[in-house]
Amino acid sequence: MELKGRSIIGWGSGEPGGRTFTAINPATAQSMPPSYVCASLQEVDRAVRLAAEAFENYRRLSGKDKAAFLREIATGIEGIADALAVRTSQESGLPEARIRTETGRTVFQLRLFAQLIEEGSWVNARLDRPDPARKPVPKPDLRSMWRPLGPVAVFGSSNFPLAFSVAGGDTASAFAAGNPVIVKAHSAHPGTSEVVGEVIRAAARTRKMPEGIFSLIYGAGAEVGMALVKHPLVKAVGFTGSESGGRALMDAAAARPNPIPVYAEMGSTNPVFLLPGALASRAAQIAEGMHGSVTLGAGQFCTKPGMVFVPAGPGAEDFAQALMRRMADSPAQVMLTPQIHSAYNGLVAARSKESSVAVVAEGEDSSSVPGARGKATLFAVDAREFARNPGLAEEIFGPSAIVVSCANRAEVIEIARGLDGHLTATIHGTEDDLREYYDLVEILEQKVGRLVFNGFPTGVEVGHAMIHGGPYPATADGRSTSVGTQAIYRFARPVCYQNFPTSALPDELKDGNPLHIWRLVDGSLTKD
Repeated sequence: MELKGRSIIGWGSGEPGGRTFTAINPATAQSMPPSYVCASLQEVDRAVRLAAEAFENYRRLSGKDKAAFLREIATGIEGIADALAVRTSQESGLPEARIRTETGRTVFQLRLFAQLIEEGSWVNARLDRPDPARKPVPKPDLRSMWRPLGPVAVFGSSNFPLAFSVAGGDTASAFAAGNPVIVKAHSAHPGTSEVVGEVIRAAARTRKMPEGIFSLIYGAGAEVGMALVKHPLVKAVGFTGSESGGRALMDAAAARPNPIPVYAEMGSTNPVFLLPGALASRAAQIAEGMHGSVTLGAGQFCTKPGMVFVPAGPGAEDFAQALMRRMADSPAQVMLTPQIHSAYNGLVAARSKESSVAVVAEGEDSSSVPGARGKATLFAVDAREFARNPGLAEEIFGPSAIVVSCANRAEVIEIARGLDGHLTATIHGTEDDLREYYDLVEILEQKVGRLVFNGFPTGVEVGHAMIHGGPYPATADGRSTSVGTQAIYRFARPVCYQNFPTSALPDELKDGNPLHIWRLVDGSLTKD
């Protein structure tokens, strides 16, 4: 596919003549053609207005029709997998094998949402039948279900150029719920975004979707993204990125005359707690897994464990020494962008200057080699100093972690109580450990969206039960998830119909249950 360097706006394209930017290969620091033209504010407005027009048609389509559209996108992405593997690897610095795995995840979640909406029970249809004879007032006929919101703005992420980008989970769940989507492409991988965007547009044409069901716009700064969030016809936002970026979008959305929800996944240090039984029996094994999780993908996963709490006792020193050896032997890895690499180096340098913190291991130094290569770094601190310095719990996006030594059980519990919101928390222990630290689990339930036992948090399974979210500042709304089929509820809202004739109701709520979906009728779940 020839890359054109233009926004995709409905069936048309953006105009030439605006400010331009190019992708940078982080492995070589070389720019990659073509130049991409930033969308004008008029083009942003056009994309949103087309989406609003498309919503009036798309919202009425059956689950079967929307599912066919999602499957068409998935098939189209599979058809360009070889080209994606090359271009995406060059733009992101990620190995081609990782890109092919991410491609598989992207098409899987598209098909998973297709299956969900084709079956149809996700709408949570509820029927309370009337009782005209009830005293002192008659009981009305009440029926409710989830309905789509309208145009959704999605921001592509830096660390998942496919699975959290143009055709990623936010787009898939918004389409599945019945909403048109306008994607703000991430400036780090514009070519990847264009290739996938053209697949979505082709799928929309093939399945006779309305023009405006999808647009892809480019912008190298904040202007385009802010214009999207502030546009009065945009009804919700999906974002994966930094806390500062997510917070800026949240504030802009809240300041609108008609505020809208921003579902932002922002930052997480993903604490790991090692309990005495696990430490005593498998310290070296845990260290091996910890190292692999911290350095996987140059530590640029949102679920990378960034801090580990180790109580004093048998195995504690063995764990620390084993982890230090592995971190010291770590090769430098290409990071996603020069900007992310520079930010990582700055945060590592700042933490290294903390008087209470020790740098206990450093990996390969490749500062003399061209490209954005990150050096693995391991810090250590004791629990009292950690508690006194809240900055030590902040995320360093890259292959770094901090080991926090705890003198006793009380320090472990105190630290857990003081944590902010995170995406995950991990516990390594035995069943006896869980009984002894019963309150640790109860505390962490209030701090994270996913609790991991005797494993590591990197690697987010896409499914029906997965929760990829957590209390602020991990996300903007800890009641939601950006991975798994429950993500569809971010872009829908419940609507109740009172005393409507059956002929005027959506099929999901009609007498006789014509779609044969699961419904809650007078409090009982049934397909009758």
